[in-house]
Amino acid sequence: MPMGKRDREPSVDAADATAPAAATAASANGPPELPTADALNHYLDQLARISVSKRRLRDSDLEGLRELAAAAADRGTALRALIAEYLTSACRVWADLPGARQARDHEGLAEVVSALMRAVGDATVALTEGYETAHRAAIRGEEATRREFVDDLLDGRTDLGRLAERAERFGLRLVGPHAVTVARATKPFSAGDGATRYVEEALTARFSARDVLITTKDGLLVCVYPGPVAEVPPFFTTTVRNAVGEQYQVAVSRLRPGPSGIVRSYQEARSTLDLAARLGLTTEVVDASDVLVFQVLGRDRAAITDLVAIVLGGLEGARGGPQALLETLTAYFASGCLNTTTARRLGLSVRTVTYRLSRIRQLTGYDPTDPDQRYILQTATLGARLLGWPSRPLQPAD
Repeated sequence: MPMGKRDREPSVDAADATAPAAATAASANGPPELPTADALNHYLDQLARISVSKRRLRDSDLEGLRELAAAAADRGTALRALIAEYLTSACRVWADLPGARQARDHEGLAEVVSALMRAVGDATVALTEGYETAHRAAIRGEEATRREFVDDLLDGRTDLGRLAERAERFGLRLVGPHAVTVARATKPFSAGDGATRYVEEALTARFSARDVLITTKDGLLVCVYPGPVAEVPPFFTTTVRNAVGEQYQVAVSRLRPGPSGIVRSYQEARSTLDLAARLGLTTEVVDASDVLVFQVLGRDRAAITDLVAIVLGGLEGARGGPQALLETLTAYFASGCLNTTTARRLGLSVRTVTYRLSRIRQLTGYDPTDPDQRYILQTATLGARLLGWPSRPLQPAD
């Protein structure tokens, strides 16, 4: 509903045009170069009529003011300058308005002033509404343009040369190597939410806006940054922690050159997060380089499934199942194949670890203490983690 429409008095109509064009003439004292001169003259004419009729501005006049303010916003005119021009013009002419000159006493003059104040107030509100509407539309348009650019950047759906040109509009330089860091939290990130704004403001305050791009995609918080700025990932992680205050995980890609490298780095960071979830990794930050071996193994699922079944399948014959022996293998390889360190990690005695390693050799036919056979066992153990075995049964390849 337009401002002032409710409980409105009868509006000005053509029958009220008893006032001379004094207001129009008075407005000539204003800056003639203003692009809104015609609309300003029309508004002052309305004030002249209102000074006689004591009625309110018509809805059509208010809507015209809203449109005028929207056009001023599109031209970049400041709202304060627009309103100041209207208020100054009204103050300049009001004493010469016919209603003010015809008032015979203070009571009559007060009635004229009240009507004019009401009209000026309605006009000011209408100007503000029109300006703010245009401003919101401009913001939405800019956000849509930025969203389209981000999607093209991360999905690699457009010409790279054109993409680099568009990046300049958002203050991002795509020359040189870049990396991508992504964060996933319990509550998905979205554009404009509190957590996203907090991280973006912190990153752009700490680094240059030309060095980092903060955006969201598919519920993830994404940070694109140039390779030389190595302190971005730890600062990003700390800021995410402060913003969400809940369970989250961050993945860091490897450096790659050019816009196409950003696409690959983004995909790598996303797949690293997904892989970390599959492996049950609980570390705060997962570097893509640290899980590269799992990426390689996962590219041929049929082969790794066969390897786990052939090499580790015999562990299912152990009393209580293969889980304890598999955990021993994992800790053994992680400790550099040292029995004492393995025992300390598992909270067992060295004798127990030695027994378990011997039992693994008996059940699988592969000796973890033999350097020639160790690699096969270690690869199969990594594959078991990737496949979630033995918690999930092995699915034969098609």
